[in-house]
Amino acid sequence: MIEHCTQVIRNGGTLDFDQAMELAQGTEIDNLCRAADRLCRDFHGTGFDLCSIINARSGKCSEDCRYCAQSVHHNANIKVYEEIKPHAAITQAKENDAYGVSRLSLVTAARSLSSTQMNVMGKLYSVMKAETRLRFCASMGFLTEETARKLVSFGVRRYHCNLETCRDFFPSICTTHTWENKVETLHIARAAGMDLCSGGIIGMGETMENRVQLAFELRDLGVLSIPINILSPIESTPLADMEPVSLEEVLRCVAIFRFVNPHAVIRIAGGRGRFGKGQYRLFSAGANGAIVGDYLTTAGAGVAEDLTAFHRLGFDVPGNTR
Repeated sequence: MIEHCTQVIRNGGTLDFDQAMELAQGTEIDNLCRAADRLCRDFHGTGFDLCSIINARSGKCSEDCRYCAQSVHHNANIKVYEEIKPHAAITQAKENDAYGVSRLSLVTAARSLSSTQMNVMGKLYSVMKAETRLRFCASMGFLTEETARKLVSFGVRRYHCNLETCRDFFPSICTTHTWENKVETLHIARAAGMDLCSGGIIGMGETMENRVQLAFELRDLGVLSIPINILSPIESTPLADMEPVSLEEVLRCVAIFRFVNPHAVIRIAGGRGRFGKGQYRLFSAGANGAIVGDYLTTAGAGVAEDLTAFHRLGFDVPGNTR
């Protein structure tokens, strides 16, 4: 089965849902990871995509996403601020640039931003553009055609809006907006000329079938940057007591996302640090990108440590001497 599916994809074909589910549930994990890694190298060579994020507006988000520490509906112990201080943002941007990180995104906790708030973000982008070599992304909630055009005028070339989970499971994790709202914003971003970045979170109580559904939904949307987060249960959120997913579950998910989305960058994002050194196995299971540095409300691994590990896995990252 796995050899047949691999050859179908190499020949330019695609898997159907039943084939992907059979791979996900019926393939020994080491064999599945090796096959996904070979596909990754077939389609992307040794290329590796590095990006980083800055928490530009923290807390008091109106949405009730059950996993999120920044929701006003929960009482998580996080820093709250309307906008990051410019000096702090520029310092983070310069540090990422010095490490050779190629992209940086400003992320804001809010359903959407007002015109005034957007202009504040625009000033940050302007200074970062003048002082670094970075390319810019944004993750600022739901867009209108006007706000999307404004982001493009700031130099933003990629927009991030995670689906978080598949359409069927989405009502279980959020009631203040819909899966369809997210898809609409992705369409608006693309129409304005931005690339799309969208993925999800593993470990919120969803089934493997739900995870495979998400992989297909992202394929149907033509998303070519897919971040996979692993839930980090946070005290005072509704998912605080969720049983953590195993590394094998995440490996299996990453591999299936690679089979379903062979042309995409599969990007490991928040939560990977929970697995310690084992997290790097994810980059031999079909992943070829990462968010490095800190995340929104949790700390990440050191960038230098990540780059060394990615290098040892045979990827071309800044500092490679191969």
